[in-house]
Amino acid sequence: MSSIPEGARAHRHHTKGKRNEENEEKISGLMFASLGAQAALAMPLTVPQIQTASTQTTRYDCKNGKTVSVQYTNTRNHQSFAALTVDGRKLLFVNVIAGSGATYVADQYTWWTKGPQANLYDEMAAKDSPPLLADCEAREK
Repeated sequence: MSSIPEGARAHRHHTKGKRNEENEEKISGLMFASLGAQAALAMPLTVPQIQTASTQTTRYDCKNGKTVSVQYTNTRNHQSFAALTVDGRKLLFVNVIAGSGATYVADQYTWWTKGPQANLYDEMAAKDSPPLLADCEAREK
Protein backbone atom coordinates (compact mmCIF):
# COMPACT_ATOMS: atom_id res chain seq x y z
CA MET A 1 0.00 0.00 0.00
CA SER A 2 1.31 3.43 -0.93
CA SER A 3 1.94 6.11 1.69
CA ILE A 4 0.92 8.90 -0.75
CA PRO A 5 -2.64 10.10 -0.10
CA GLU A 6 -5.05 9.47 -2.99
CA GLY A 7 -5.63 13.19 -3.71
CA ALA A 8 -1.88 13.86 -3.85
CA ARG A 9 -1.36 10.97 -6.27
CA ALA A 10 -4.01 12.38 -8.62
CA HIS A 11 -2.44 15.85 -8.36
CA ARG A 12 0.98 14.42 -9.19
CA HIS A 13 -0.35 12.73 -12.35
CA HIS A 14 -2.21 15.90 -13.32
CA THR A 15 0.98 17.98 -12.89
CA LYS A 16 2.98 15.40 -14.86
CA GLY A 17 0.48 15.72 -17.72
CA LYS A 18 0.80 19.49 -17.54
CA ARG A 19 4.59 19.21 -17.65
CA ASN A 20 4.36 16.97 -20.72
CA GLU A 21 2.14 19.55 -22.43
CA GLU A 22 4.60 22.32 -21.49
CA ASN A 23 7.53 20.23 -22.78
CA GLU A 24 5.69 19.54 -26.04
CA GLU A 25 5.05 23.28 -26.44
CA LYS A 26 8.74 24.02 -25.78
CA ILE A 27 9.83 21.36 -28.28
CA SER A 28 7.40 22.70 -30.88
CA GLY A 29 8.73 26.21 -30.28
CA LEU A 30 12.33 25.02 -30.63
CA MET A 31 11.50 23.17 -33.84
CA PHE A 32 9.82 26.29 -35.24
CA ALA A 33 12.80 28.45 -34.20
CA SER A 34 15.15 25.92 -35.79
CA LEU A 35 13.27 26.14 -39.09
CA GLY A 36 13.48 29.92 -38.92
CA ALA A 37 17.23 29.71 -38.29
CA GLN A 38 17.65 27.39 -41.28
CA ALA A 39 15.76 29.83 -43.48
CA ALA A 40 17.91 32.68 -42.18
CA LEU A 41 21.06 30.72 -43.02
CA ALA A 42 19.85 30.34 -46.60
CA MET A 43 19.79 34.12 -47.03
CA PRO A 44 22.89 35.90 -48.39
CA LEU A 45 25.50 36.82 -45.81
CA THR A 46 26.02 40.56 -45.53
CA VAL A 47 28.37 42.33 -43.17
CA PRO A 48 27.87 46.08 -43.64
CA GLN A 49 31.18 46.93 -41.95
CA ILE A 50 33.16 44.90 -44.51
CA GLN A 51 32.79 46.08 -48.09
CA THR A 52 33.46 43.86 -51.09
CA ALA A 53 36.12 45.07 -53.52
CA SER A 54 35.84 42.22 -56.04
CA THR A 55 34.25 38.82 -56.56
CA GLN A 56 35.28 36.11 -58.99
CA THR A 57 33.94 32.60 -59.54
CA THR A 58 36.36 29.91 -60.69
CA ARG A 59 35.45 26.36 -61.71
CA TYR A 60 37.96 23.58 -61.11
CA ASP A 61 38.15 20.13 -62.70
CA CYS A 62 39.66 17.65 -60.24
CA LYS A 63 41.58 14.40 -60.67
CA ASN A 64 38.68 12.22 -59.43
CA GLY A 65 36.35 13.60 -62.11
CA LYS A 66 34.61 16.00 -59.73
CA THR A 67 34.08 19.66 -60.51
CA VAL A 68 34.01 22.37 -57.87
CA SER A 69 32.95 25.98 -58.22
CA VAL A 70 34.61 28.49 -55.88
CA GLN A 71 33.55 32.08 -55.36
CA TYR A 72 36.50 34.23 -54.29
CA THR A 73 35.77 37.54 -52.58
CA ASN A 74 38.28 40.26 -51.79
CA THR A 75 37.30 43.07 -49.46
CA ARG A 76 38.34 46.70 -49.30
CA ASN A 77 40.12 46.03 -46.00
CA HIS A 78 42.30 43.42 -47.79
CA GLN A 79 40.66 40.24 -46.52
CA SER A 80 40.04 37.32 -48.86
CA PHE A 81 37.38 34.61 -48.70
CA ALA A 82 36.50 31.54 -50.72
CA ALA A 83 33.00 30.03 -50.71
CA LEU A 84 32.61 26.41 -51.78
CA THR A 85 30.49 23.37 -51.04
CA VAL A 86 32.03 20.47 -49.11
CA ASP A 87 29.99 17.31 -48.46
CA GLY A 88 26.77 19.17 -49.25
CA ARG A 89 27.57 22.08 -46.88
CA LYS A 90 28.19 25.58 -48.22
CA LEU A 91 31.22 26.87 -46.33
CA LEU A 92 32.94 30.24 -46.15
CA PHE A 93 36.72 29.81 -46.09
CA VAL A 94 38.98 32.57 -44.74
CA ASN A 95 42.40 33.28 -46.23
CA VAL A 96 45.29 32.66 -43.81
CA ILE A 97 49.06 33.05 -44.10
CA ALA A 98 50.63 30.54 -46.47
CA GLY A 99 54.25 29.83 -47.31
CA SER A 100 53.36 29.41 -50.96
CA GLY A 101 50.13 29.96 -52.85
CA ALA A 102 46.91 30.85 -51.04
CA THR A 103 45.44 28.91 -48.13
CA TYR A 104 41.82 29.19 -47.00
CA VAL A 105 40.36 27.44 -43.95
CA ALA A 106 36.82 26.64 -42.78
CA ASP A 107 35.78 24.20 -40.08
CA GLN A 108 38.13 21.21 -40.46
CA TYR A 109 38.94 21.88 -44.12
CA THR A 110 41.80 23.58 -45.95
CA TRP A 111 41.49 24.80 -49.55
CA TRP A 112 45.01 25.35 -50.88
CA THR A 113 45.69 26.97 -54.24
CA LYS A 114 48.86 27.76 -56.14
CA GLY A 115 48.42 29.31 -59.55
CA PRO A 116 45.68 27.37 -61.39
CA GLN A 117 46.09 24.27 -59.14
CA ALA A 118 44.07 23.51 -55.98
CA ASN A 119 43.53 20.77 -53.38
CA LEU A 120 40.97 20.34 -50.60
CA TYR A 121 42.17 18.71 -47.38
CA ASP A 122 40.30 17.36 -44.36
CA GLU A 123 42.54 18.21 -41.40
CA MET A 124 40.72 15.62 -39.24
CA ALA A 125 41.63 12.76 -41.60
CA ALA A 126 44.63 10.51 -40.98
CA LYS A 127 47.97 12.11 -41.80
CA ASP A 128 48.55 9.92 -44.86
CA SER A 129 45.02 10.42 -46.26
CA PRO A 130 44.79 11.84 -49.77
CA PRO A 131 43.08 15.21 -50.31
CA LEU A 132 39.27 15.17 -50.61
CA LEU A 133 39.73 16.94 -53.94
CA ALA A 134 43.13 16.46 -55.57
CA ASP A 135 44.95 18.02 -58.49
CA CYS A 136 42.12 20.42 -59.29
CA GLU A 137 42.83 22.60 -62.31
CA ALA A 138 41.13 25.96 -62.91
CA ARG A 139 39.17 25.99 -66.17
CA GLU A 140 40.17 28.43 -68.85
CA LYS A 141 37.75 31.34 -69.15
